[in-house]
Amino acid sequence: MRTELTYSATLPANTSTAVLVPGRDQLPVELFSADELNYINRQLELKSTLVSLNKYTHQLYLLLTEPKKKETQTQEALRKAGHALQQRLLADKVENVVLLDGADGEAALYVAEGLVLSNYSFQRYKTEKATPPCLKTVTITGVGVTQTQVMELSHLLEAVYQTRDLINTPPNMQTASMLSDQIQEMLQGSGVEVEVLDQVQIQSLKMGGLLSVNQASDESATFNILEWKPANATNAQPVILVGKGVVYDTGGLSLKPTPNSMDYMKSDMSGAAAVAGTLYALAKNEVPLHVIGLIPATDNLISGKGFAPGDVITMHSGHTVEVLNTDAEGRLILADALHFAKRYNPALVIDIATLTGAAARAIGREGIAMMGTADDLLKTDLKLAGEMAHERLVEFPLWEEYQDHLKSEIADLKNIGGAEAGAISAGKFLEFFTNYPWIHLDIAGTAYLLSPDSYRGKHATGSSVRLLYHFLTSQATA
Repeated sequence: MRTELTYSATLPANTSTAVLVPGRDQLPVELFSADELNYINRQLELKSTLVSLNKYTHQLYLLLTEPKKKETQTQEALRKAGHALQQRLLADKVENVVLLDGADGEAALYVAEGLVLSNYSFQRYKTEKATPPCLKTVTITGVGVTQTQVMELSHLLEAVYQTRDLINTPPNMQTASMLSDQIQEMLQGSGVEVEVLDQVQIQSLKMGGLLSVNQASDESATFNILEWKPANATNAQPVILVGKGVVYDTGGLSLKPTPNSMDYMKSDMSGAAAVAGTLYALAKNEVPLHVIGLIPATDNLISGKGFAPGDVITMHSGHTVEVLNTDAEGRLILADALHFAKRYNPALVIDIATLTGAAARAIGREGIAMMGTADDLLKTDLKLAGEMAHERLVEFPLWEEYQDHLKSEIADLKNIGGAEAGAISAGKFLEFFTNYPWIHLDIAGTAYLLSPDSYRGKHATGSSVRLLYHFLTSQATA
């Protein structure tokens, strides 16, 4: 079930309403009786931040949203307040709620963001005892926001929902070809053009990285090209997003352990899903920016015909790679896509991938590892977008010395470095196949959570969709 986000110019009558106030001195007293105000003040003195009143025909909630030191911290606190409100609405079995900012600001947008994202539920394969969240609509009203803002946010949150759905889909329901079909269905009617290259076309392009990873599979690989090119695009050269599309990863002959590893590797296509979700949001909101998405897709399975540690493969670029670990497969398919991106003469290429456990171990589920060769201004803009979305970026270096980690005695380079700086050597491998401004985002720690985390929920989070959307819209208006 989807939660619909809507706008109303006036406050609907007899509908459960959450009133947002930044402090006790800004209580909209006209909405409450004297007895209710006494009760509210007593609750606030007890440090309550969420006060509920039963109005018989509907519930009335007061949400205290005191500002923090930084604006982005305030925005994140509002999203978390939205999560707390969703938990209360769930307990009260509220189906429709109105958000009203008592201070006539934009707080309702951020509360709605946390509220709607918290209400996501993936129950597609349940046949009985399915209990989807009962919240159906969230309506924002008040003079501080416009219908345009609400609709933009609605489309962005729907993009995150769609991204989460793709990631949560089990591997037997999502081969590479199925993923291509699902992306086409998702983007149908959005204005995004989708071209899917099949196995024969991939072979003709000599994409040795993608073909090698796919060797063990009975299912064909695909290479997906998504293009949003509005007539009023502000950029002469496109921005390209490259997403890792490993629909299931056993590790190949370098077999992964389980549990808490192979058993959630349906999420190894989170980068691909994020690219599709970002293109969806850009198109639905008609952002005037030419953006291309490239998604190499395959599974990484085990069979007698699979590639093996010790193999030497020839990439789309013509370079040779000594494979020393078949579980370092994501960088192989991304390298082919990154070289393919050169034909578009891009202004910037960003790849998004659940690439290394090293990145997750370094910064946990709290942040995204970033590295790249783009200029500092672009990287700063991306970091600012990360602060805005609370999908924060930690930049790792790409010093020349790290290339030594990838030296091979028999090929141009090998596909893994040593035990140290694993996330960086993976990024350094990707850099080898670029000759344009490039940024790498390793979302291994943030894409799929094994325990709930506020509005990000449990399992697929849709990581980097909101980040990329905020960044790309800023570039369109720069």
